[in-house]
Amino acid sequence: MKIPNLGNVMNKFEVLGVVGEGAYGVVLKCRHKETKEIVAIKKFKDSEENEEVKETTLRELKMLRTLKQENIVELKEAFRRRGKLYLVFEYVEKNMLELLEEMPNGVPPEKVTNYIYQLIKAIHWCHKNDIVHRDIKPENLLISYNDVLKLCDFGFARNLSEGSNANYTEYVATRWYRSPELLLGAPYGKAVDMWSVGCILGELSDGQPLFPGESEIDQLFTIQKVLGPLPAEQMKLFYSNPRFHGMRFPAVNHPQSLERRYLGIISSVLLDLMKNLLKLNPSDRFLTEQSLNHPAFQTQRLLDRGGTSPSRSSKRKTHHSESNLASRKQSSKSSSVQPHHRSNSKDTQTLSVGPKRNEETHPPNETFINGAHPAGSHSPTVHQKKKK
Repeated sequence: MKIPNLGNVMNKFEVLGVVGEGAYGVVLKCRHKETKEIVAIKKFKDSEENEEVKETTLRELKMLRTLKQENIVELKEAFRRRGKLYLVFEYVEKNMLELLEEMPNGVPPEKVTNYIYQLIKAIHWCHKNDIVHRDIKPENLLISYNDVLKLCDFGFARNLSEGSNANYTEYVATRWYRSPELLLGAPYGKAVDMWSVGCILGELSDGQPLFPGESEIDQLFTIQKVLGPLPAEQMKLFYSNPRFHGMRFPAVNHPQSLERRYLGIISSVLLDLMKNLLKLNPSDRFLTEQSLNHPAFQTQRLLDRGGTSPSRSSKRKTHHSESNLASRKQSSKSSSVQPHHRSNSKDTQTLSVGPKRNEETHPPNETFINGAHPAGSHSPTVHQKKKK
């Protein structure tokens, strides 16, 4: 790709502050000196020398140029300066993690439905373009002042058309929102994103992470304590996986169930959607079109003017700031749940305030890459890899 030399593009912006920083670089809140527009600029360090950073940033760039949709954060432009890549994003006021910190007992039911509908619309567009996000979590969901949700941070995203249902062994992302097939190291596809949506639906509803596992095996056991034992095929994968050699799960004879966990918290119609998003077998899990057509979103579909209603689809076959969340105790829950530190959820720490890095750019000195993108108002994220 031919990229013109533009000189010091950063001179166009006034830096207002640091939004977040991590292993890959820093996210800055900036104001355009002429237009006065507030943007978030993700500045990557050592993108020329570090092949891993370079590959990640180029991948994200490529993804974001492809994905233009109202619920996906907008990449406005990208440029290079002295070997470093800069991505300019719309600025969005906060992310969902910050929202949950403000509302430790969960958000109102109508907002839960609204956010989940917007999130599924964003994922629908990704999946329509054969892109699996793979790291959907509260830090990567931006919320504007008028409650528009924006999916950001495509650093872990993959294009299925480049190797459908591939087993991406290099994938290390947030544990609490990871599906059973990911945890077991099995081949996977679009259904992994839908599992994450189910987890977030629960967390938005009562303020507590649904499956706060402390390790990969504990994550699998935590899931079974609510949903029941893994299907025979997945259990076979578990016992044949060298990572879990010599380990066994305690018996789960009386799982808590989603019904009991969210009794009096989630409506029956939304609970039905949640149960279909959290099917242990990915072949049984709802995908985006089926989810968007669920009765839970009847009102949202009516309000959605100008957009085409997704057609029915069959079920599928075949991861900001590292703040501790205050203890969240739900008195209306049938069983008490211990509050968990958000930082425990990550195998990868993310400083999120917006989108992420991933793209391809090898130009000289100061280069510019046009990246018109979806509308919205938010900022980027930087990932800091940290294995537990």
